[in-house]
Amino acid sequence: FNSSPFYVFQLIPLVGVLSFAAVGALSFSFYSLFSKSDVIINKSGNPEPWETVDPSKPQKLLTVHQKWKPIEELENVRKLTK
Repeated sequence: FNSSPFYVFQLIPLVGVLSFAAVGALSFSFYSLFSKSDVIINKSGNPEPWETVDPSKPQKLLTVHQKWKPIEELENVRKLTK
């Protein structure tokens, strides 16, 4: 292993790319954690967290031509079970 300055300069792009990837992964994790309603941290406060998710708001990062409409049979069953 040579410790000449030439080898240190070769590591700069590697460190830069890995740092950029780590910062991107952490920022997306925090974005999903605090802005998405389908990510639940404390499930004990609400045992059925999927009931509070707004179906008209897209939960994906990218949604193309998706339209949501409720299924009548499932809505009737949900009303009867509550």
